[in-house]
Amino acid sequence: MRNSHFSKPYSLIKCIASLCSLYLLNSCAVNPTGGIDFVTMSESREIELGTEMHQQILQENPVYQNQELQEYVNEVGQKLAAVSHRPDIEYSFTVIDSPDINAFALPGGFIYINRGLMLYLKSEDQLAAVLGHEIGHVTARHSVRQQAASQSNSVLAGVLVVATGVSSLGETSSLLGGALLSGYGRDMELESDGLGAEYLANAGYDPLAMVEVIGVLKNHEDFTKRTSSGGVSYHGVFATHPRNDTRLQEVVGRANELARENNSTVDPQIFREKIDGLTLGASTQMAGSNARNRYYQNLLNYTLVFPDGWTWRDTTTTLNADSADNALSFNISVQRLQASKEPRLFMQEDLGLTGLRKTEGLSQFGLQGYTGINPADNTRIAVVYYGPRAFIMTGTEMSGNLSDENDSILLEAIRSFRPIAANERSIANPISIVYVRSDGKTYAQLAAENPFDQYAEDLLRLYNGDYPRGEPVAGEWIKIVR
Repeated sequence: MRNSHFSKPYSLIKCIASLCSLYLLNSCAVNPTGGIDFVTMSESREIELGTEMHQQILQENPVYQNQELQEYVNEVGQKLAAVSHRPDIEYSFTVIDSPDINAFALPGGFIYINRGLMLYLKSEDQLAAVLGHEIGHVTARHSVRQQAASQSNSVLAGVLVVATGVSSLGETSSLLGGALLSGYGRDMELESDGLGAEYLANAGYDPLAMVEVIGVLKNHEDFTKRTSSGGVSYHGVFATHPRNDTRLQEVVGRANELARENNSTVDPQIFREKIDGLTLGASTQMAGSNARNRYYQNLLNYTLVFPDGWTWRDTTTTLNADSADNALSFNISVQRLQASKEPRLFMQEDLGLTGLRKTEGLSQFGLQGYTGINPADNTRIAVVYYGPRAFIMTGTEMSGNLSDENDSILLEAIRSFRPIAANERSIANPISIVYVRSDGKTYAQLAAENPFDQYAEDLLRLYNGDYPRGEPVAGEWIKIVR
């Protein structure tokens, strides 16, 4: 009886072990970095998936509109990728127009760094450290390994349920899988640090910049805790490295030995030139397809939205905009109101426009106006009163006709015309980082000259790597805000 009592569970365990072993053997692959990985995704599918996700990222996150900076970041990233464990895949490096302190990588070599993180970096070595860390995630196939671990957990849970008939074991296995994945966090981040430090050394950068970046993140974390100012931390786990993390020091230290054989100097002036003028604060490309291409006129205090792809040229009193295909144009001019009259009468008497078609009164954002199509040249004309001025808008289809579809596009731009809101001041008139040589003023004095934020003094220290109590040294290059 005793043997028969144990025979069934023993057989089940053997069955489960056999099934699990078979699944694991069929899912193992050699990691490009040299280890054995448990993966279920081919490299071609990884790249395909990354490409799909990349398109979604670009749809949901505006790219920072500075081509020179984009090319510089790509140049640094490609230099590191060329000495990585996966130099043959095509890497993409993109600066995202976001104030959040973040950088991330997608499967297949798509890497992003936010404008907000770049504000706090002091050198090309530190920029390379961030990019190298993200390349490490790609070369070690961390996203693929996490996907495989999650998938295998579901499969093994199913095996347990089928073999035992006890569905509650599936939940237990899921919990174990969750613990396994949460445990990956620290190890994977540390692995990326080590790989990134190796790539830094091989590309001629200082691997110790990896430790410096940890310090930058820690300083910002301390600042946000002290001020309760919030903010997004870069890689929750990556940012949780202790300042004197022994394991981190070890992996970076090994790469530092390589650096002694690959010494090269990086001209700090190049980094300063590329970072100079970097925008602070919220993106000027406001989220949402209806506001991604918003124009601001600071002097006359108005704003309106054009469709994606439209470009413009302006002066202090005029605006000329064109569609991406140059099929439509849009013009704004300004006249001072000489007498009190309805916008409709202004168009008739002051502009000499009579017999307009498809007319309608405008009432938007507290402003009054009037619009219609001029039959003489098939242009959409509108006038909107704002303060002591009449803003005259003219939309033209270059073919000489005006289709209903294009008329709707022009009307949508006209109806978006409004005053700039108080909470848009920083967007309409953005401030930015500039490099100057210190004249010996303290950060408190610099902050008093331009109190761009209630924590301006602390932020200047953070931007320059002097947080919490450092001060500028006369003659050295420092970042200030203008």
